[in-house]
Amino acid sequence: MAYDLQRRQQNGVSSTAAITPAASASSASGTGAQQTASASTSSIPLAAAPGMITITQPPMQSTSYYKIAQGEYITIAWNFTGLYVTPASLTLSAVCENGNTYPVGPTNGIIPGDSTSVVWYPYGYQQANPSVPLVPESYTLHIWGDGGPSAVAQAGYLEPNSNLIFAMYTPEAYTPLASGWQCAGCSGAMSQFTAHPAFTGILATLLIMLFSGFTTLRRARN
Repeated sequence: MAYDLQRRQQNGVSSTAAITPAASASSASGTGAQQTASASTSSIPLAAAPGMITITQPPMQSTSYYKIAQGEYITIAWNFTGLYVTPASLTLSAVCENGNTYPVGPTNGIIPGDSTSVVWYPYGYQQANPSVPLVPESYTLHIWGDGGPSAVAQAGYLEPNSNLIFAMYTPEAYTPLASGWQCAGCSGAMSQFTAHPAFTGILATLLIMLFSGFTTLRRARN
């Protein structure tokens, strides 16, 4: 056995397992990553809630309407609450009621993770994407971080937000009265009013009151 051990040592093979530099480096790297993840996780309190986004602009109390026209910009702003782990990036998209999804912002909907506002130019998007145009409809804004739009709520990490609903419209070209502009809704409303059964009764009552007043006034003069 002593001879066998001596021969192994002469051939450069140890009787015990050698630790190679690569294995050592790999082990050190793995330990460092675990320490980093541990440090990041340890900074989140055990009772912490998921990180939230609170929209501050436009107001959430009512639906905001935006015009798809040249020079018309939309500013969207928000605050973070309970966020311990800042995402590398945020993705914003507007989902229309017709099912189409549109990127929000000047960088195809992707902005730095610590951003708290974005300015969107719908008219510019409209000109650059004629095949999928914005339409006059209601839209829901979706914002999410590194976990994606369907990320599971996790303490300290950003939870996706889809609380903002807004509407967009396209302005009609101006048509002067002299050029034949007509109020379609106005004529329709008048025809519906005259066709209502109560209209005849109201008209008859007014005529009777007028005739009675005229007769009473005539008798008083005599």
